[in-house]
Amino acid sequence: MHTSSHTVLYDPDGLIEAELPLDREPYESLVKAVLAWTGQDTLTTRDHEQIALQLTGHARAVASDVRRRADQLPKDSGPRALADVVLREAEGRLSATIEGTVRCVQNRARLVRALYERLDRLDAARTQAV
Repeated sequence: MHTSSHTVLYDPDGLIEAELPLDREPYESLVKAVLAWTGQDTLTTRDHEQIALQLTGHARAVASDVRRRADQLPKDSGPRALADVVLREAEGRLSATIEGTVRCVQNRARLVRALYERLDRLDAARTQAV
């Protein structure tokens, strides 16, 4: 008889994920480091691709948080409208193919930074509305 210690959760609406805070600090440090790159880089194309993949995955997680928080605001609010613009831009940028270049990695880093800025502004708007 085989028993498993794992439980499978069915959460199609992402409610469990919504309650988990993002591990923000390491990604903000990565963004800062990537945006500080100048001149000749010693990383390989594969290194750039891996960093871009990390930033892409995190950008998608932050975008989900932005969407959830924006949806909590009234449909006609300015912060929600701005979040919609940022999310459309993020969707377009995230759909672009990852390239193993500094430019690609820095673009993903800028996207993560912009999403966090929007998330912070949505939190401030939600706090003011309460």
